[in-house]
Amino acid sequence: MTQPRILLIVSGGIAAYKTLELVRLLKGKGIAVRAVMTDSAKQFVTPLSLGVLTEDHVYGDMFDLKEEREIGHIQLSREADLIVVGPATANILAKMAGGIADDLATTILLATDKPVLAVPAMNVRMWHHKATQRNLAQLRDDGIHVMEPGVGAMACNEWGKGRLPEPAEIVLEIERLLAEAPEADAHYLLPDTSRTINAPDLSHSNLFGRHVLVTAGPTHEPIDPVRYIANRSSGKQGFAIAAAAARAGAKVTLVAGPVALPTPPGVTRIDVETAREMFAAVEDALPADVAIMVAAVADWRAADEAPQKLKKDGTGLPHPLALAENPDILATLGASNRRPGLLIGFAAETEKVVEHATAKRAKKNADWIVANDVSGNVMGGERNTIHLVTATGVESWPDMPKADVAARLIERIADELAGG
Repeated sequence: MTQPRILLIVSGGIAAYKTLELVRLLKGKGIAVRAVMTDSAKQFVTPLSLGVLTEDHVYGDMFDLKEEREIGHIQLSREADLIVVGPATANILAKMAGGIADDLATTILLATDKPVLAVPAMNVRMWHHKATQRNLAQLRDDGIHVMEPGVGAMACNEWGKGRLPEPAEIVLEIERLLAEAPEADAHYLLPDTSRTINAPDLSHSNLFGRHVLVTAGPTHEPIDPVRYIANRSSGKQGFAIAAAAARAGAKVTLVAGPVALPTPPGVTRIDVETAREMFAAVEDALPADVAIMVAAVADWRAADEAPQKLKKDGTGLPHPLALAENPDILATLGASNRRPGLLIGFAAETEKVVEHATAKRAKKNADWIVANDVSGNVMGGERNTIHLVTATGVESWPDMPKADVAARLIERIADELAGG
């Protein structure tokens, strides 16, 4: 099997910096990337940075004799399996829709016979402008795949739809399009191949403007100043859920245990260490329309935290460690008069996954329990297989990346709120 090849066209916008992470993720998937930059894109990301990551020359000058002799715009437009325009500004989308070819990037797009994925990113008012929407409709009719932008805070301090989707989401769309691409020779796109990619677009749904409270990561329960009780939770699933909720237009509060993860865009983050600190932060964050308790909270803590590091006493016997039970955050929320309208808990199990999760849902007075088997490498890994336990039954989802689990769960929550 030959290595998939992507031609990445980067146009000018503040989101251009995200293309560095996008290239890194694509290379990690074994996908070859060659890049083209518009002149305005070079104001945000240097060709050197992009070239280091692609391990290839970065193209950009239509009238560079050396570049055109070594690999002309026609060859660039034909040798990739997929052309990705990201970020796709309102300007380049307008040029694409009008068939304008006034630089290397737009000339390649006009000359190509390969599938094209446009990943728009722009100010919310620019996105909703009639001219932009008219151009998008034309592109879809022309067979261009268009990925919906995200919803959230923008560099211009406005809020709304227009954010570049996260690189991991773009990678998923690229992988899907590559999998669908025919293995035959180059072909011309026809209008009936048009398709809009949703990532997901819930900006006008019942999640928009709602307060979603998410907990994520482990808790660390001190034994002494250098030791603690903890678990292997990485926080990745909870952070992915918070990110997906923010993209759906929700007001998101993320209460995070000690993890080394960046704060998702548009999310208000509260860092805590212990279960009691997480409990207090959750209570302070109420009221919430939806609470998703993803954190793997330690059930126990040391009853008496030693003020100094505990030392061996020479007897060969372990130092006695008395334990005290931590507050049950999910159960407390389930019984609270400030209970969120939709309360979702997580159950990390190693056996009888659905059976234990079903019992937990009833015991904690939760609406849903998201259960998973953590006996493998789920904790700290990139993928998850979950069972969604509700009052009406159990939905078993296939193995998928944690970002996909998050997107699907947020869509499911939006559907539930719409029907409630």
